[in-house]
Amino acid sequence: MCQSAGRRVSESGLDSRSRRDINRRKVNFIKRLFSSHRQAENASSTLINWTGQSGKEYSYEIYPLETSFRALPGNYIYAGQAEDGSWVPVYIAQTRDLHQRLEGHVRMEDAIAKGATHLHAHYCSVGQAARCTEEHDLILRWQPVCNEPVEG
Repeated sequence: MCQSAGRRVSESGLDSRSRRDINRRKVNFIKRLFSSHRQAENASSTLINWTGQSGKEYSYEIYPLETSFRALPGNYIYAGQAEDGSWVPVYIAQTRDLHQRLEGHVRMEDAIAKGATHLHAHYCSVGQAARCTEEHDLILRWQPVCNEPVEG
């Protein structure tokens, strides 16, 4: 420990107040992540197009990880942002119920550990075959680290 401007500062460069603030933020994030409180889905206003192996583009909205969704079918991508600002998919999937799938899906912890910071999602009511085709097309192109490898 060393002294800096009258406050004790650890070797990491953070004083005890800053460490407490960081820990408080982590706890609040975890509480929001696992709470049943529903956050507004319209908190996101950013759209992104993901291009599949086929060349087809799929439009997704970008949400914070803790967003809760309605119980409707859709596709989703856990993604992290690279230093250059581009998005890197960590896990790509489809589900018949975005709310249920995201509430208890084990891949979320893996995705966070691999760098996911946001959730990209869209509702898709045209049927499971279309959702699976989209999922497969995107996985083929991007080969996310948390997905099983697939072949064309």
